[in-house]
Amino acid sequence: MSMSLANRKIVIIGLGLIGGSLARALKKLDLGCKVFAVGRNKKVLEQAQADGTILGWSVDAKDLCRDADLIVLCMPVLSIEQNLQALAPVLAPHTVVTDVASVKGAVVDAVGRVFGTIPANFVPGHPIAGSEQSGYAASKHDLYKGRKVILTPLPHTNADAVELVSLLWQASGAEVLTMSVEHHDEVLAATSHLPHLLAFALVDTLSQQGTREEIFRYAAGGFRDFTRIASSDPQMWRDIFVTNADATVSILDEYMHDLQRLRELLLNRDADELFRTFKRANASRNVFLSFSKNQNPKHPE
Repeated sequence: MSMSLANRKIVIIGLGLIGGSLARALKKLDLGCKVFAVGRNKKVLEQAQADGTILGWSVDAKDLCRDADLIVLCMPVLSIEQNLQALAPVLAPHTVVTDVASVKGAVVDAVGRVFGTIPANFVPGHPIAGSEQSGYAASKHDLYKGRKVILTPLPHTNADAVELVSLLWQASGAEVLTMSVEHHDEVLAATSHLPHLLAFALVDTLSQQGTREEIFRYAAGGFRDFTRIASSDPQMWRDIFVTNADATVSILDEYMHDLQRLRELLLNRDADELFRTFKRANASRNVFLSFSKNQNPKHPE
């Protein structure tokens, strides 16, 4: 008999953009699972229950998690260890725990510190979806439709636990991929963490200029598009950079080397080499767009 989410008790800890969107997706799909939430903001939790997204809520995870089938940790990476410490005494042997953090190495280390080893029912995960907006108000039921979720199970991770977490995300519309913890953190440093770092840095640099109001007033669409992600949650991204610093610095060093090369080309007015660089980047960007649209036709750029 194939695995199902029907009648499963799912507890989402952290009802922000990611957790709220997951809860909304499960409600929309009407899969028969029982979705509860844990959080600190009672008004948000009350709203989620009032609009039918969750069946119930608590500000104390222990109240709801004793008999949970699946717990989803939706919080900044540096908050995971504290939450696991609170959960550890009440977790049932059958309970599967997963997370949504953008850095997997730090999460696995935190789990190891709390439990002394990595429980077989813990499945590290990361949905590659989001927005520069945050909070339950920004959540939507189709956030994961056509998106990817990366799971990074360890060699001893329980296969049924991985299947249950995979089913959760597949039901929400996502494509589930697996890779090692280390490879995940390297890939995300290049494709997500570095771009966010650059966006934050550019906005911060310009905001400290003496004529910043004029700069922002006359900024064109390119500035808006490039810096959109600098509106993302500062706490979440602080945690990401602190916990994935080595991988981010590695790709940042390569980028800084290329920036230095471009600096020399500019000073030398080397039009030919600048053109070759831009043409190469343009072609790579077009390949990415073509691949992205083929993989995710419902979410064009």
